[in-house]
Amino acid sequence: MKFNQCVVEDAPVSHSDNKVWKWHIQDPASQRLTWNKPPKSVLVIKKIRDASLLQPFKELCIFLTEVKNMIVYVEKKVLDDPAITGDENFGAISKKFCTFREDFDDLSNRVDFIICLGGDGTLLYASSLFQDSVPPVMAFHLGSLGFLTPFKFDTYQTQVTQIIEGNAAIVLRSRLQVQVLKETWEEKDAVDEKGFILTNGEHELSRKAVQYQVLNEVVVDRGPSSYLSNVDLYLDGHLITTVQGDGLIVSTPTGSTAYAVAAGASMIHPNVPAIMITPICPHSLSFRPIVVPAGVELKIMLSRDARNTAWVSFDGRKRQEICHGDSITITTSCFPVPSICFRDPVNDWFESLAQCLHWNVRKKQNHLNSEDEEF
Repeated sequence: MKFNQCVVEDAPVSHSDNKVWKWHIQDPASQRLTWNKPPKSVLVIKKIRDASLLQPFKELCIFLTEVKNMIVYVEKKVLDDPAITGDENFGAISKKFCTFREDFDDLSNRVDFIICLGGDGTLLYASSLFQDSVPPVMAFHLGSLGFLTPFKFDTYQTQVTQIIEGNAAIVLRSRLQVQVLKETWEEKDAVDEKGFILTNGEHELSRKAVQYQVLNEVVVDRGPSSYLSNVDLYLDGHLITTVQGDGLIVSTPTGSTAYAVAAGASMIHPNVPAIMITPICPHSLSFRPIVVPAGVELKIMLSRDARNTAWVSFDGRKRQEICHGDSITITTSCFPVPSICFRDPVNDWFESLAQCLHWNVRKKQNHLNSEDEEF
């Protein structure tokens, strides 16, 4: 699988000479990142308005520019920070950077890999910048939680050098491709022979579709209304249930350890091809979270008898209202996020479970001695 100049390779698999059919399960640790040619450009994502990241950001950019001779891309609003513009020494370096603006500049095919400085939100933000193929992402833990950021900044020069040289472990984090289709009634206009616009009071139905790439989850909720959320959930065109409660979370395996786990879902390793459906405070004792195959198509619409509208957000952003006639279609995207591992996909995941979520932390039970066994 190719991402710009890099290739994600699987380790060679040996096949038995026996004619008996065998099912080979791929080892997640077998996926490696190698470069067809040395990377030349890097996008540095820094958490905005965080003074603690200024020094690491400057050190990293100077290292990439002066030592590694790389083309560095930085968001314009990051360089507009007074703490950066006021630094005369760093100003000479920053003039060499290439800048971009979110929603205005297309970074496709310009960047070889990405470095994130901050928490998990920086990785989510980096994902949102690429609606197609995403370059490999190296995420440093400089935020609060850091479940998705396995690298420590203390040894950044050694770590970055290893990535530039290639042959790093990688995990392909699946994303959701989401299409929001909205129906609106627009006033129907006509033009007379002289070119004047005539309004006759008639309206026509107009449909507008917008697409998003989502790394964590799509959240549909009741918004500011005090009524229950009442939405229909379809799977491959079939109505499977009506959600009555505070809302619904549709998440990737990566998102299973975010909002979904707080709502009672299971935690799924990012290498598992699946989509998770988790209700938010359902008004039902039997509505449990479910996992469906990654290849299905989900569709969410307001129920016909819903008392209020719903609201939807994508990785916590782009929040918007969903009205009657609107629909949200969700499938697994063809463009995952290749996330560079510190060690390998399995060890990194369990390390994050232990360090960030304190998974299964409990005081050890004392062993029995010979006297206790008699009772």
